[in-house]
Amino acid sequence: MKTLVLGAGIIGISTAWHLAERGHEVIVVDRQPGAALETSFANAAQISVSYCEPWANKHAPAKLLKWMFRNDAPLLFRPQLDWQQWRWGLQFLAQCNDSAFERNVQQLVALGNYSHAALKDVVAATGIEYNRLEKGIAHFYTDQKAFDDAGDAAALMRKYGVDRKVVSRDELFAIEPAFRNFDRIVGGTYTASDESGDARVFTQKLAELCKARGVVFLYGHDIAQLETAGGAIEAVRIRDRESGAMQRLAADQVVVACGSYTAPLLRQVGVSLPIYPGKGYSATFKLKDAAAAPFVSTIDDEVKVAMSRLGDELRVAGTIELSGYDATLDTTLAQARCRMLAERIEKVLPGVCDTRMPEEGGQPNFWTGLRPATPTNIPYIGRTKVQGLWVNAGHGTLGWTHGAGSGKAMAELISGRLPRMAFNFYGYEKNERGFEESELSLNT
Repeated sequence: MKTLVLGAGIIGISTAWHLAERGHEVIVVDRQPGAALETSFANAAQISVSYCEPWANKHAPAKLLKWMFRNDAPLLFRPQLDWQQWRWGLQFLAQCNDSAFERNVQQLVALGNYSHAALKDVVAATGIEYNRLEKGIAHFYTDQKAFDDAGDAAALMRKYGVDRKVVSRDELFAIEPAFRNFDRIVGGTYTASDESGDARVFTQKLAELCKARGVVFLYGHDIAQLETAGGAIEAVRIRDRESGAMQRLAADQVVVACGSYTAPLLRQVGVSLPIYPGKGYSATFKLKDAAAAPFVSTIDDEVKVAMSRLGDELRVAGTIELSGYDATLDTTLAQARCRMLAERIEKVLPGVCDTRMPEEGGQPNFWTGLRPATPTNIPYIGRTKVQGLWVNAGHGTLGWTHGAGSGKAMAELISGRLPRMAFNFYGYEKNERGFEESELSLNT
């Protein structure tokens, strides 16, 4: 079948790779001049199966109210005159209870385990190198109550098969000595099976391998319109960003993997999904003292940022801002959030990185991207009500963690097989007819 994949981030490229492996004729369309140049460009670099707690929990509403007027808040809600934002917010609040939290965790862990296995398979098959470190992920706490509560989160992860351990302060320092100079740490958790690596490098190299396998890439093209007839997808109209020329691409199947821009595109054909952009930030600092820099990827619970070593650099990423589709870095708010990342890393790892701001002679590499968030944090992977039109989006901060598996699952569904994991695929019912019985393992 001829399949169009709209979007060339980690989700779209993984989808294209697995479709090509299964014999599909694949065309990838993206408005950027290459792969992984938007949300997949400079994320936290973590494959964090064990750190997938949804933002929606029973404590979230009070925290959101407290953080609304803090420019450096970990999760910042800035109300807009936008019905989609308010719709998303109301659905988010409905998830802020213990039963929904555990239900959502189960889904995210199932997808995470499946995806981690898929990533390992792709790496073994291709030999792609991307500053991968298989040293686990640690999570440290500076607040005693938060650390005391960490045992519940770790137990929930273990319930669903992820060995996340609570560790003392000294045990944490034994796992990663780089944090010994930050004396406010009271303890942490650690999962040895998690890992880290550069999502942009991986995605771009996988895109090149896709091209070598015959996948066609149409970079520099805006997606103008989805065309349907009789309740089925017929074609996609795209526009060359340089010349303005329009082109009509007919296809048997179309996969929309456009991150935060998936929702407005699907609304063209009457498919309404609560995917809303969460503006995330990262800073990539050159190491000044490589010997003192951490190798274990880590989460700082106090400010909700992650740090991962990528060769001779340290990537620090975090914070989410729900304020629309603005992806610029030149606002006062954006600059404050970037400065927070630099100040925090200097406090936690003093002297390890060059954290000077540009006005101080430094060259920090700041970045922002729109993370496609759902109220549950669970992505939409499956078929829409429009025949032949598929969706693979809504991964929030876990696009890199869930990317390889989301692409594989999408290719399996399009090929008529239900992936082997306990995950509720969009548009599917339990044990639906029409799939190979050997492949049916969906638990809903």
